[in-house]
Amino acid sequence: MISQFFVLSQRGDNIVFRDYRGEVPKGSAEIFFRKVKFWKGDEQDDAPPVFNVDGVNYIHVKVAGLLFVATTRVNVSPSLVLELLQRIARVTKDYLGVLNEESLRKNFVLVYELLDEVIDFGYPQTTSTEALKSYVFNEPIVVDAARLPPLGPASMFMQGTKRMPGTAVTKSVVANEPGGRKREEIFVDIIEKISVTFSSSGYILTSEIDGTIQMKSYLTGNPEIRLALNEDLSIGRTGASVYDYNSSSGGVVILDDCNFHESVHLDSFDVDRTLTLVPPDGEFAVMNYRMTQEFKPPFRINALIEEAGALKAEVILKIRADFSPTVTANTIAVSMPLPAYTTRVSYELESGAVGQTTDFKESNKKIEWNLKKIVGGSEHTLRAKLTFFQESHGNITREAGPVSMTFTIPMYNASRLQVRYLQIAKKSKSYNPYRWVRYVTQSNSYVARL
Repeated sequence: MISQFFVLSQRGDNIVFRDYRGEVPKGSAEIFFRKVKFWKGDEQDDAPPVFNVDGVNYIHVKVAGLLFVATTRVNVSPSLVLELLQRIARVTKDYLGVLNEESLRKNFVLVYELLDEVIDFGYPQTTSTEALKSYVFNEPIVVDAARLPPLGPASMFMQGTKRMPGTAVTKSVVANEPGGRKREEIFVDIIEKISVTFSSSGYILTSEIDGTIQMKSYLTGNPEIRLALNEDLSIGRTGASVYDYNSSSGGVVILDDCNFHESVHLDSFDVDRTLTLVPPDGEFAVMNYRMTQEFKPPFRINALIEEAGALKAEVILKIRADFSPTVTANTIAVSMPLPAYTTRVSYELESGAVGQTTDFKESNKKIEWNLKKIVGGSEHTLRAKLTFFQESHGNITREAGPVSMTFTIPMYNASRLQVRYLQIAKKSKSYNPYRWVRYVTQSNSYVARL
């Protein structure tokens, strides 16, 4: 199936390399990195996850700043290999606790032992963390998570009055705490990726939520868990708006469809929306769901471009946060393609703007506006004055846009799917493990047309 597997750093350094079949030249890692770094495609800045060079198929995913790559000469299913790479990254993180260049280098013996069990002669065998415990015996060398930059999900949840421990999601599922003890705790994350397209007048054209309930368990003995969701949760479209409170279905959470992990028992799901499961070791998706019913988007984008004289134009971008002031969005990035004949851009930020940066990417004629954070209920505006080297060919709005936006909002979910309670079967009266339930919403495709 696959000929080679390797992991590259952001600099192109080969951290892990395994050749299973000897069908692909040894220099494939360098060929791949050069192709990705200097990719030139049709209106595409980044290399696609699958491409072919000299008869070799390169399939890759980027996880935590690392490139996980598989090569093959045969016609394999790209989706299968992409899923395999994601699972290898997840299993590696389960064992190492932290997935980065330092942890891979310090634990290269353990990583190669994992690879030998996961893949045999290019064919996947198992990617279950629990099943691998019977075959993998090396102990991980734990990397100090306190020294790591906050680039993963852990940093998203460090807000509010109740803070989770900094090492919560950076622990190995096989290593014990200092002193030989193991902290009893379980994490449930409701992660939603939303896609919204706005018309030029601000109306919603399309909207969709792809969500997942992720669980990571550090409970000894694998006790039974009951996870209760909204009692008024409905599966299947009814055609009514979620925010049409005058209708009979007003206010309920309506999902188009969903699927569950193999360990989940649905005996009482239809009755009281409760999931029963014995969680396997490692991180896994309890439930995946999709929602295309109308929902309230977290941001409203208004964009305007108009000519301001000969060889000049002005762009006005306005963002409004339509969520509670107690919630703060992080790492917001707004970009907008400009006419190809744009030569210079000058910016005018609102007075008192803090944590905002602007840039004009001359290579692809795109303006970028980055905001460190946005508090719910606030509004931010950017004005940009454009200078052209030739006159517009007609309607300038057809030669610019659309506006796209990326963001992360901790402790917020657009679908309003909630965990009512997380119940763990008690082994004794004093048994009371820590429970962490967290929400995060991220942008998948957030676009506003001009």
